[in-house]
Amino acid sequence: MNKIKLLYRLGVILTAALAAALVGAMVLTAIGASPIATYTTIFTGPFADKYGITEVLVRAIPLILVGLGIAISFRSGILNIGAEGQILMGILASTAMALAFPGAPKVILLPLMFMAGALGGAFWGGIAGFLRAKLGVNEILSTVMLNYIAAQFYTYLLRGPMIDSNELLTGSGTPQSMRLPKAAWLDRIVPETRLHAGLILALVLAFCVYSLLWRTTWGYRLRAAGAEAKAARYAGVHVERSLITAMLLAGGFAGLAGAVEVSGVHHRAIEGISSGYGFSGIVVALFGGLHPAGIVPAAVFFGVLLVGADMTQRSAGVPANMILVLQGVVILAIVSAKMYINNAYALERFARFFRRSGTAKIPRSVKTGGQP
Repeated sequence: MNKIKLLYRLGVILTAALAAALVGAMVLTAIGASPIATYTTIFTGPFADKYGITEVLVRAIPLILVGLGIAISFRSGILNIGAEGQILMGILASTAMALAFPGAPKVILLPLMFMAGALGGAFWGGIAGFLRAKLGVNEILSTVMLNYIAAQFYTYLLRGPMIDSNELLTGSGTPQSMRLPKAAWLDRIVPETRLHAGLILALVLAFCVYSLLWRTTWGYRLRAAGAEAKAARYAGVHVERSLITAMLLAGGFAGLAGAVEVSGVHHRAIEGISSGYGFSGIVVALFGGLHPAGIVPAAVFFGVLLVGADMTQRSAGVPANMILVLQGVVILAIVSAKMYINNAYALERFARFFRRSGTAKIPRSVKTGGQP
């Protein structure tokens, strides 16, 4: 990448970040909060002690897993908006597996639990992939509708067949499953915190996804199908099969995220367990450039936002839902930045500005779009 393009990209990214910060500050001012105090709490509060740092990583684990699946589907040309429902199906499947074999040793029960969670999410994602590949159904509509179905099915099971029997005996009726056996719990990495071994699993899978997409023929076919379906089909790639495969993998990662969350943090299925990770994972994947090397730090960044939002609610009196506004602003900034970065005309105008200012020459590759 030549110097002009690098400067142009850096300028676009910095401008988008500044715009996002200013819009967020405007919203904070409108609700009577101090933007400086809020931003200071969000970006410094989580790093004040061991608990805050580990909580950031706890929040990042499911975001990494969901983001990896989103990257696979988006790179393959199918937009998976259904990770939220796929997480819930993964939680149900993994919880059912753990409760079905309470006496199994950990070395057997944990893999079975994670496998069940991945299969549950893959099944739910595969429905949308099949509808898109075979019937031409828009995947955005189908995945959103499947989210609603999964949410209602999840609530029904927690309030009915899967409810903890103790809740019925006491009459409280709290919608939650029985507590998982300790053999189904992930080990803690840092004592006296909630940081669990799911972090190691997420990092290993991030490397596996990179190897799959950029170091295997199968991954190349998936990316080719997403880059240009007609050309890929002409080259012999089975595009429809790639779409279904991508959604199976994306759903599997989301379902695995649900299984890891219930095994490492909550130890039972409860309402609200997904915490919006399915939607936040989409933002993480986009923010990370749909690449595992970017998804991991992006997940940590959004973990900081989530933990910092909780802190601002307590210390600065800012509603926790404010984080949703910040996420929306970040999404707009990301989309806008990508549009400008990929705009050849804007790049040419930027290069002309440098020529007029006399600070740089326009490389021939910029004028000809990289052609000699």
